[in-house]
Amino acid sequence: MELHQLRYFVAVVEEGGFTRAATRLHLAQPGVSAQIRQLERELGQPLLDRSGRRVTVTEVGAAVLGYARAALAAVDGIRHTVDEFTGLLRGRVALGLVSGAALDAFEVPALLAAFHDDHPQVEISLTEDTSERMLAALHGGELDLAVIGLAQEEAPPGISLRLVVDQPLVAAVAPDDPLLTPPDRATVPLAELQGRPLISLPRGTGLRGVLERACAQAGIRPRIAFEAAAPAVLAQLAARGLGVAVIPALPPDVAADHGLRTLALTDPRPRGRVALAWRTAGPVTPAARALLDRLHTALPVPVGGKEAPAGPARDHQGLGA
Repeated sequence: MELHQLRYFVAVVEEGGFTRAATRLHLAQPGVSAQIRQLERELGQPLLDRSGRRVTVTEVGAAVLGYARAALAAVDGIRHTVDEFTGLLRGRVALGLVSGAALDAFEVPALLAAFHDDHPQVEISLTEDTSERMLAALHGGELDLAVIGLAQEEAPPGISLRLVVDQPLVAAVAPDDPLLTPPDRATVPLAELQGRPLISLPRGTGLRGVLERACAQAGIRPRIAFEAAAPAVLAQLAARGLGVAVIPALPPDVAADHGLRTLALTDPRPRGRVALAWRTAGPVTPAARALLDRLHTALPVPVGGKEAPAGPARDHQGLGA
């Protein structure tokens, strides 16, 4: 049994096929397939089910998978320990990012570029997804760190959080919307949105979870007419009079620039919260720990646990929750 065979096996399981695994490993697909078949012959049992469109693990393969990952982690641990003594940081770190945050508030490309300049031997991967799927990936070890939107007040089990954004949610509407009567109105009870077409991020996002919980507390059932993963699209749909967008608060001048008026939601007062998340046991590799330290330093901290720092680069920082 060779270490590289275990690495190929884990890659095929995680990628769901030989072709994608070979691409990830920078190898030819027939070579990867041949090495895993050799491993199966040595063990005397099939580890992979190749009968479907997607390669899956057999019962034996599922039992072996944990040991294979542990063996690879042990070898990586040896390398990392030596590297720490020599001051060299290398390895791989996987970061997840809530949809919409990369270009608005967090300047993640610049942060990752600076980290890469300091640690050129570290391979960095970035995934943009819903908060729900990223939490599952954190638990499963596919992600080391993630910036997620929070659907609930408490931290999910086994996950540690550092709050990045904490903003009240508002109803954003076109300037001629009936909700803006009288014209100087500043708030709207959530129950008043009963039956109105709502515009929201998709299911699985933190902001959508907050909206659904708040509607349940208000005793109404939200009528979601439009969903969009790109936060700017939510504002555009509302500005065209297609519904009420539920988004984190915007300064009045920024809302006006988008052709919107906003009303603070009340009864209850839901908030959009974004947090840096990692497994409570801590990142496994020195590279992930180093990136976590960098993110702790670079990401904004909500002032007083409520509003995050204002500024042109952060006008939409809660939209990706």
